[in-house]
Amino acid sequence: MLSGALVWGLIWYPYRVLQDVGISGAQATLITYLLAMLCGAFMLPRVWHEFRLRDKGITGWWAFVLLFGAGWSNFGYVLAMLHGEVMRVLLLFYLAPLWTILFSYWLLDERLNRYGYLIIALSISGAFVMLWEPQLGMPLPGNLAEWLGLSAGMGFALSNVVSRRAVHLSAGVKSYSVLLGTVLLTAPLLWWQGGMDSQLLSAGAQAWSILVLLGIALCGTSYIVQYALVYLPANRAVILFLFELVVAAASSYFLAGEAMRLQEWLGALLIVAASLLSGKLYTESK
Repeated sequence: MLSGALVWGLIWYPYRVLQDVGISGAQATLITYLLAMLCGAFMLPRVWHEFRLRDKGITGWWAFVLLFGAGWSNFGYVLAMLHGEVMRVLLLFYLAPLWTILFSYWLLDERLNRYGYLIIALSISGAFVMLWEPQLGMPLPGNLAEWLGLSAGMGFALSNVVSRRAVHLSAGVKSYSVLLGTVLLTAPLLWWQGGMDSQLLSAGAQAWSILVLLGIALCGTSYIVQYALVYLPANRAVILFLFELVVAAASSYFLAGEAMRLQEWLGALLIVAASLLSGKLYTESK
């Protein structure tokens, strides 16, 4: 979990480097996740057998939802990090415990307990404090990048709930779904934008080296995190993965010169508190 948090706290930077040399976020995402899938095909050669429809199609249905949720979580996250302030985007992404409660209610028929109500209150309060600008009215995300970060967190919550529901799917299938779903959602946008050939031709050796290393890191991280989620208590996994916020805060300050205001720090504390409580929620539900 710590290695996954480290990768995701830093991954925004190589994507920005690639964007600076002429490879768009959609292009870089498609290439890196295709490479990760290729890497995964060697690591997990039997994974495709589990995507076949069985048990009256239930396996196929949940696998499809997992593909969509995980795919948008990753693609939206990359686009948001490229065009927005790293910590604001990441904190909006970390409203995921709020969406997890709602998806758990709809898909798993789980009822709210005392932790659930507190998580909702802390999450909404944190977002309100962080986004509140008196001159702008309602405390809503201020640009497209922040909306993307918020929606990516929804995709992350959906994929987590479906992962808990689809106990018949192995860690290999779940990790591969993250990669495949991202490719399937990225490809149509890239086709619509055009210019793919020119970007590939203009990419130099340094850019391709970054793309290959990112693909390997994404493949390994995806499987490692899914493996850890199987064997770690949920409350401990949540706490460990919050290390991503520490890594992102430090890296965005030193690599991009981004600093958070006091108001944003206060909102961050409330959102982090909601994430910490979400571990209690999962433990009690078991």
